[in-house]
Amino acid sequence: MSLIQSISGIRGTIGGNVGEGLSPVDIVKFTAAYGTWIKQQSETERPTIVIGRDARLSGEMVASLVTGTLMGLGFDIVDLGLSTTPTVEFAVAEEKAQGGIILTASHNPIQWNALKLLNAKGEFLSAQDGAEVLEIADNATFNFAEVRELGKVKIDNTYIQKHIDAVLNYPLVDLEAIQQANFKIAVDAVNSTGGISIVPLLEQLGVTKIVPIYCEPTGDFPHNPEPLPEHLNVISSEIQKLNLDLGIVVDPDVDRLAFVCEDGTPFGEEYTLVAVADYVLSQRKGDTVSNLSSTGALRDVTHKHGGTWHASAVGEVNVVEKMKAVNAVIGGEGNGGIIVPDFHYGRDALIGVGLFLSHLAHSKKSIGQLRKTYPEYHISKNKIELTPSIDVDKILKMMADKYANQPVNTIDGVKIEFGKEWVHLRKSNTEPIIRIYAESTAASTADNLAKKIISDIKEMINE
Repeated sequence: MSLIQSISGIRGTIGGNVGEGLSPVDIVKFTAAYGTWIKQQSETERPTIVIGRDARLSGEMVASLVTGTLMGLGFDIVDLGLSTTPTVEFAVAEEKAQGGIILTASHNPIQWNALKLLNAKGEFLSAQDGAEVLEIADNATFNFAEVRELGKVKIDNTYIQKHIDAVLNYPLVDLEAIQQANFKIAVDAVNSTGGISIVPLLEQLGVTKIVPIYCEPTGDFPHNPEPLPEHLNVISSEIQKLNLDLGIVVDPDVDRLAFVCEDGTPFGEEYTLVAVADYVLSQRKGDTVSNLSSTGALRDVTHKHGGTWHASAVGEVNVVEKMKAVNAVIGGEGNGGIIVPDFHYGRDALIGVGLFLSHLAHSKKSIGQLRKTYPEYHISKNKIELTPSIDVDKILKMMADKYANQPVNTIDGVKIEFGKEWVHLRKSNTEPIIRIYAESTAASTADNLAKKIISDIKEMINE
């Protein structure tokens, strides 16, 4: 069993002993800590929290515990029921609520669930805010409401449609172009809430033919829910068999977005942001942001449009912070996360779909042809396991010193650039592991670059 406490929320496997997995006791404790923190931040006498969940099997149980705990603290609840992460973020702002909790373990397998915690802007907590919540949980400094001050629950199942309406009304989403393109699209929603958000979005965008695959929100995931190529055999096969134009794939909480080309090959999760940014930058000038481990293709596309690409530390909250600092017009992460700041500051597959289909319709190309217009990069992902006695920070410092003649970025681990090739080294927060990402224009070169860095690290350890 696993229980992971982080600044962005609490994630764990369902069942097991208290403190070892996401047990009911742990759910109540961390919800109470978050609620207590919200009360400290808010001057509102009767604060409101928005909650929503993906369709995973444990969702109803977790939602009941979260709702009851917040009511016990004196909060009013706006319960969206089955929803998406970006929809809950959207609803926090619309409701002028004091916070939000999304009950989802995102791309993790079925035995996992999590509490994703939002501030009053509908954005993930900062590192400092998250640390304060964890400290409250450790100290168990909770003060529950008297009986006449208990909170109330309002059920509101209108927000997915409100979210869709906002996408349809977004200035850069070209409804006419999408309708005229007569797209035929398959959707794999891994039996979660993409089926009740992406499918109706496509219908209202005017997509000619929609083939839903695993779109019933039963929570019984038919395959690993992370939208990686090795998990998408069924949709790839259906696209070819039915002669469809493309496939859309989302994770269980619909904040990650991937596409499949007309021949069944993956468009590439890394290139979701690249393509959407290409379209946005063609319509409005500005800068972009992605994290240090995301493809350099975004940098190239940004430069093509006369903008500047900026790197952030890994993690959505860090991307958002950097986007605000540089006033970026588009940003996100290489895992298929699209952040459109004048829509809202959160990864959002719904606005991503609207912008991507507008781009594809304007291009007059097939999705495969569009993919070929972008620089070809390959990322090699590796890790090196170390003994607990090894000082990981010292190793990373030694690597930065060794390659000091190259451009080196140390805002999140160590990233070393070799022209358009790069290597990014990050330590795990929970294990003595260094994760190693290397990118080049050829997969073999990226692999060799990673092997060279791993060799360097092993030499340092043995010195």
